[in-house]
Amino acid sequence: MIIDTLKKLYKPNYEPFNEIRVNSLILQNNLKNLQNLQPQAEIFPVLKSNAYGHGLKEVAKILNNTDTKMIAVDSFPEAQIAYKYFKEKVLIIGEMPLDAYKYTKFKRTEFVVYREETLRYLAKIDKNISIHLFFNSGMNREGIKDIDTFIKRNDKYLQKLNVVGFCSHFAAADELENKKEFSNFQINNFFKSLSKLNKAGYKPKYIHMSNSAAILSINDKRFTAYRPGLSFYGYSPFSNIDFKKAIVKPALEVFSKITHVYSIKEGETVSYNNEFKAESDIYIGLIPFGYFEGLDKSLSNKVKFEVQDKDNEFIAPIAGRVCMNLTCVNLGDMEVENNTRIKIISKTIFDPNSIRNLSILSGLSSYELLVRLQSNIRRVIID
Repeated sequence: MIIDTLKKLYKPNYEPFNEIRVNSLILQNNLKNLQNLQPQAEIFPVLKSNAYGHGLKEVAKILNNTDTKMIAVDSFPEAQIAYKYFKEKVLIIGEMPLDAYKYTKFKRTEFVVYREETLRYLAKIDKNISIHLFFNSGMNREGIKDIDTFIKRNDKYLQKLNVVGFCSHFAAADELENKKEFSNFQINNFFKSLSKLNKAGYKPKYIHMSNSAAILSINDKRFTAYRPGLSFYGYSPFSNIDFKKAIVKPALEVFSKITHVYSIKEGETVSYNNEFKAESDIYIGLIPFGYFEGLDKSLSNKVKFEVQDKDNEFIAPIAGRVCMNLTCVNLGDMEVENNTRIKIISKTIFDPNSIRNLSILSGLSSYELLVRLQSNIRRVIID
């Protein structure tokens, strides 16, 4: 406790150029709306990959103000952060080195088990451990494929554990119209195997295989839990959604500051490989945000940012190629001051710098764009 106090006292207090803002009220409202879609089930928000770029620590703190009973993370390092900042249980959904399991907090942790080696290791620990068996319902990426054989080979180990969950993952829930038949096949396969598990004497409380796409589109009351990721953060996995009627909204915005403003003449070029040539005399603004920070290079010369000058706000496009830690923007005839704030990513869905539009321009999914936001960028919770 004393050490933590001293760290706070001597921690450098400065304002970074780059900042990610996460709106807590929007996230809480997203969760509420998703819960209303499936009132019979528990909602386990997925906070893996640094909470989809939003910040695992920050989102965990926000969820402490909700009725969330469990969050899902991917790994041992993520679980350590979750233990510190989230007050309820943690579901580790990723595989881990076997030795890592013994360092987790068993009273606060539940584990997704994909293979018998993990199951047997956990059974030998003898710590009243709770597990969710992962069934390969058809995606063929991971999990138990033959539940009968698995039970026969591992029944004595299963009896030493609390089988509280049975789960799987849809292969194409975001393409329901095109691949509805396959999703139905997975659901039927899943519940047939659950029935076999039940007959063997194991009756898990949490029955879940639904991600963001499924929670928005599949209404099967047999599921007693859901694992929303992208939708919890306010983004739809569907391309044809009516955004004006969307029940979730983006909660994240990304800001930087213009560190240097300079003028160039008509015909001069900017950044690597001379990919931008000025058509008139203009001002260029330099921002310390490049592809290392999460601005993909494919967005070079395509994206427009919002410059928040003290006198007015205006849109400024990228000028030239996005660099590793720097990007140039075309300010036109606006000579703004150094340290002028610039909005790189907007939470307003129809803005030119929204995640939706960046996805269209780059060809990358919303998932990819979000998780690429560097973890060392300061996250700030706002209401």
